[in-house]
This record gives sequence, C-alpha cells and structure tokens, in this order.
Amino acid sequence: MAHRAFFSFHYELDVWRASIVRNSDVTKKGVDAEWIDASMWEEAKKKGEAAVKRLIDNALIGTSVTAVLIGSQTSSRPYVKYEIDQSITRGNGMLGIYIHNIEDRAGQKATKGLNPLPSKYSTYDWVYDNGYLNLGKWVDAAYDEAH
Repeated sequence: MAHRAFFSFHYELDVWRASIVRNSDVTKKGVDAEWIDASMWEEAKKKGEAAVKRLIDNALIGTSVTAVLIGSQTSSRPYVKYEIDQSITRGNGMLGIYIHNIEDRAGQKATKGLNPLPSKYSTYDWVYDNGYLNLGKWVDAAYDEAH
C-alpha cells in the first residue's frame, strides 16, 4: 500500500541527496513523496517563522509517515525539529534515513550526522541498507509501527 510520506531534511546542504531518495520511487510504487518546493520555502522564509511553520503544517496534511533524511547537520536545524515534533503530534509513522553516503553532484560524500529522532524510531543507511530497493518497505514499517 502506498503511503504519503513527508521528507524532512537540511535543504541547503542535502537537497541533492534528498532528490535522489525522493526520485528513487518514481519507477516503483509504494511511496507518494511530499516535500516543500524550494521557491515556496524561500518565499515563506522571507515572511518569517510563522509563515515557515504554516508551510510545514500544510505540507504535513494528508501524510501518514515522515522520513527524516539525516545528513551531516540535519540534527541542528530548527525547522527539522519542528517537522519532527509536528509529525509526532499528528501520529505519523517516523523513520530516519542516513544520506551522508550518497554522493553529491560533485561526487563527494558527507560526514555522518547525529540522529535527531527519538531512539524508538528505526533508522537506515540509504547506501548500505539499499534504500533504492527498500524505501517502500521502510515507509510501510514506520506506518505499521504508528498504527
């Protein structure tokens, strides 16, 4: 069964890696990806914190799972923390996916970052746990754990 998943990540540093994760399911069924478009994000940031939080809240509507894409600095991002808190409040299934081993557009990997999720949630490594083949299973498992 496909679940609508919200992807939370550090935009400036990890959008390339996040795109690889998001687009991996284009040829398969199982995950309907939701994330905030760059132009909408930039426009909301110009209007202030309340506008960003509204944007996040609206993007979470209709989602049943939140996948936190963990890069080198994800855990220090205040909006990632807000997305996690709101997702938990909504009852979304939660999972973390380490993306530091995905090469960026320059072919570089990043350092492994700290996991911002509470310890009860499962985490995976996109490269070593074969995320391309397993993303749908991970999302299903996170949904099942929450419901």
